[in-house]
This record gives sequence, structure tokens and C-alpha cells, in this order.
Amino acid sequence: MRTKGASLTHEKRRPRARDGLRLGRALKLVWSIAPGWTVASVMLTVVQGVLPLAAVWLMKLIVDGVTEGITGPDHGEAFRHVALLIGLAAVVGVVTVGLRSLATVVDEALGRTVTDHVTDVIHAQSVLVDMEYYENPRYHDALYRAQQEAPYRPTSIIRNLTGTGQALVTLVTMAILLLTLHWAVGLIVLGAAVPGAWVRFRYSGKLFDWQRRRTETERQSYYAHWLLTDSTHAKEMRLFDLGDRFRSWHRELRLRLRHELIGLAMRRSLAELAAGVASVVAVFGTFAFIAWRAIQGIITVGSMVLYYQAFQTSLGSLQAVLRGFASLYEDNLFLTYYDEFMTLEPRVLAPTTPKPMPRPMSEGIRFEGVHFSYPGTERTALKDISLTIRPGEVTAFVGPNGSGKTTLVKLLCRLYDPNAGSITIDGIDLRNFDLLDLRRCLSVIFQDFAQYQLTARENVRLGNVALEEDDPAVEAAARDAGAHETIAGLRHGYDTMLGKWFDEGEELSVGEWQKIALARSFVRDAQILIFDEPTSALDPQAEWDVFQHIKKLARGRAVVLISHRFSTVQTADCIHIFDQGRIIESGAHDELLALDGRYAEMYEVQARAYQPPT
Repeated sequence: MRTKGASLTHEKRRPRARDGLRLGRALKLVWSIAPGWTVASVMLTVVQGVLPLAAVWLMKLIVDGVTEGITGPDHGEAFRHVALLIGLAAVVGVVTVGLRSLATVVDEALGRTVTDHVTDVIHAQSVLVDMEYYENPRYHDALYRAQQEAPYRPTSIIRNLTGTGQALVTLVTMAILLLTLHWAVGLIVLGAAVPGAWVRFRYSGKLFDWQRRRTETERQSYYAHWLLTDSTHAKEMRLFDLGDRFRSWHRELRLRLRHELIGLAMRRSLAELAAGVASVVAVFGTFAFIAWRAIQGIITVGSMVLYYQAFQTSLGSLQAVLRGFASLYEDNLFLTYYDEFMTLEPRVLAPTTPKPMPRPMSEGIRFEGVHFSYPGTERTALKDISLTIRPGEVTAFVGPNGSGKTTLVKLLCRLYDPNAGSITIDGIDLRNFDLLDLRRCLSVIFQDFAQYQLTARENVRLGNVALEEDDPAVEAAARDAGAHETIAGLRHGYDTMLGKWFDEGEELSVGEWQKIALARSFVRDAQILIFDEPTSALDPQAEWDVFQHIKKLARGRAVVLISHRFSTVQTADCIHIFDQGRIIESGAHDELLALDGRYAEMYEVQARAYQPPT
């Protein structure tokens, strides 16, 4: 038996800051997605890292050449020599600019490729996880963090790797050059760069911890933003004057987050200021040492320029390396959100050796002693449910809201598994079937049916994506659902975009959308048809026409009908009355009226509403 409540995998161990030091996962991810672009990026990084050495060396030769030319006898020859060096420096500059431009293209291509792949993987994982995860706020935290951070962090890692690698190559070449001046210069460079890197490492961890603590607050602010901007709640926002209420809530949340972030940023800035002052002192102190060596005649003026530029370049490179490592540390901390989300594992699993679905069914569907509670709640949604749904019959579920009707359908679809009891098709437990194979045999329309911002044709064809776009079954299903006249009257017929999200879209009424959803369920070649309040938004004539088609579909198929309308359910072959998760009555319409129980009472209440007042 499954325990109550969804236990998210990522809650077993909270990520720690040192987990971010393991960059191998990120590097393997980047390499596996785009090896070609990665190789190109590495090659450009190495070449760009070496070019600064050529630039500073040429500058030394130019300065020395100018100095010698001033005191030498042949100014013309000196100028030609210096001009040649300047030309070479210009070539190095052009090559540097060209490689930088090429590297920008390569990095953009690599970053986009990785980001798009990671986003696609997140989408795949979002579809894979069980419905029970949606009952757990921690899942929404994990999804939000993954969606916010994971798609762009790989790109950031790539750029930081590229920049860090280039700076590292430059640092090595400059360090070798500086060692010819004095061994202590290398220690000064290191001492000047370390404080800034330490600040970056320290505050990256603090930001990571802050974001983990404030994920739910971030989600609340996004929810308030969505309420204010999405069309779903637009009517009530205006009619109930809710705009100021939710704007105020959003402002309060964002103000709280902003104040905490600004405080963190101020502390980080003060620490970076102190580190920057130490760096400036080191730079100019070293410059004074180099100038003193030149005045003593130990080095030439060109060498003075060379060493000073080499020191500045090496210091900048070391700072870039340490800053890059700190950024990589930060990126990898946030990339743990991706790992957290990707380690969520579905609990509703297909068997290793699935049994084939019976085609056609002979005995039908059997619920035997089924109990179920939604994860994270103590309330029992279904208690000891036992019933049979036979092929060729229409079985109706009737009862008040929250009595368990839709929940039972969700178990039949294996969106959840029961806590106890079994559900079988022709004597075979649902858990022995392949999930996709089982769901291909189901056609379902829930009362909260989807409204896809796609063409009318696509909206219907989504019920059976195996059909070709021009398959006549699409129009036939629309006719059976009563949607054909509506679609035919649209600007572009079946090729009209529905909804208002995209250009030339046509909005439909709720009843028209419901007919589209019915057509989507009709077009599916399924053995089990489930209709949850399928005609709630339809007029009486359209409801009657749809139900007559449902009766035709029941030939050789099992049909489940959930409805509060007795005009719809009274012709069902068997009606089950639900109340507080139990079945309290079962039988045909006349049998249940004869019982004079709960069904008869509800039927009388509804029938009375259609009688003229006395």
C-alpha cells in the first residue's frame, strides 16, 4: 500500500553549498548536448588567451625601438623598424577583434543549443511526473526554481568557462614573463586577486540560500502577477474590483523581496570595495617597483612598459579566473535546482513486462474494494468502492460535488493508484498494462476541459494525433458533437485559430468550447469513453443530440457518464449514487425511483424545478 502524501525525492537531502563545487555534472551536460560547438569554443579560448602576450611583447619592442631611434644616427631606419612592429601589432589587434567576434557567435550558438535542450528536458520531466506531485507545494517550489534558473544557467556556465579558460591561458603566459622580473611579483598578483574572489564565493552561497528560503514568496508574487494579467480572471477582477487588492499584495511581496536583496547587495558591495582598495594598492605599488628598476638601469623603458602591462594583464587575468570560478560555483549551485527537479521519480509506473490490453473487452472494468486518499490530506476520497462497468453499456455516476465521482475516473485513467483494492479490465489489474497502451484505450472529457489556443482542426485532432490533418474523421467528430456549424461559420473554417492569444484568433462561448472538447473525445478510437459533465454548458437540444451520439458510441464500448442532469443519466443502463466517497445506491432509473431513496429524492428536487408554480 502506498503511504499518504507525496514524498518528493529532493526533500531527502537539502543541497549544501559545497555541492556546487562538483562541476563535472554541468560540463558533461554541456558536452553531451553540443560537442562540436564546445570544441570550437575551447580552441578559440586557447588562441585568445595567448594573443595578449604577443600584444604586450610587441609594445615592448616598439617602445625600445622608439627609444633607440631617438638616440641613434639613422632615424629613417629606426622608423621603418618601428613601423613594421606597429604593423604586426595592428595585425594582432585585427586578429583579436576577429576572434572575439567569432567567439561571440560560437558562444551564442552553444548557449542557445544547451538552453533549448535543458528547457525541453524540463518539459519532458513535467509531463512524466505523477499527478500527486501537483498536490505538494514542494513540487511547485522545485518546478519554479528549475524553470527560473536551469534554462539560462548552462549558458552562464559556458560563458564563464570560456572567459575563465581564456583568462587562465593569459595568466600562465604572463606569469612566466613576470618571473623574469622578480619572483615576489607573482605573490603580489595572487594576494591582490584573492580577496575579491573570496567575497564572490561567500556571497554566491548566501544568495543561493536566500533564494531557497524565498521560493514560495517568489511564487506568490508571480501568482499575483498572473491573476492581474491573465484573461482567466479578467472579468472578476473588474466586476468585483479586485485589481487594487491583488496589486497591493504583489507590491508587498516584491517590497519584502527587494529589501532583503538590497541588504544582501549592500553588504556584498562593501566587501568588494575593501577588496578593490587592496587590489589598487598592489597595482600601483608594483608599478613603483618596476619604475625604480628602470631608473636604476636594470631594465629598459620598453621592459618597464612590458612588465607593467604584463602585471596589469596578469592581475586582471587572475581576477577573471577567480571571478570565473566563483561564477561557476554560483551557477552550479543554482543548477542543483535542475538536478532536484530531474530526480523526481513517478510512482505510477508501467510494469517491466506489461500485458496486452484486451481488444475488444469482454468482461469489462471491475472496481473491487477500492480506497483512496489524495496525497497530503487525511480525508478519504473513496471508501470501499466495488462496481462493474460492462462493455456495450452506459454507466452513470451521480452525486453531490466532492462525493468521489471524478476521483474514481482518475483512478481508472491511472493518474493515481488506489491506496487499497484493485481495478481490473477483463480480470487483469490496471497496473499490469503499459501506461500508454492503457490510456490509448481511454477517451476522456473532464468538466474542466482544456481550451487550446490552436486552430479548430488541431483542437479536435488532438484527441487522436495519429490522424492526418485532413482526415475526414475530424469533421465527422465535430458534427457528432454539434460543433461543425460553429466551426464552419468561423473566418477560416477549420483552420481558424481559436482563442485570442494569437493573430486572427476567434473566441468561442463556453458552450462552443465544450462542443469542441466533445469532438476531441469523439474522434479518439477508444474502448472506454468517459464523460465528466459533458453537457453542462449546452442547451437542452444540443444536450439531447450529444447524448444520443454517446448511446451510439456505447455499442461494444464501456461508457462512463458523470452528470448532475437527470435528463441525461436516466436512460443509462446502470446508475451509481455517490455520497462522501461511498456508493449508497445502484440500479437503473426505474429501480432507483422504486427504492424511494437518495436518487429518488434528488430526481424529485430537479423535476420540481421544471414544473410550473401552483
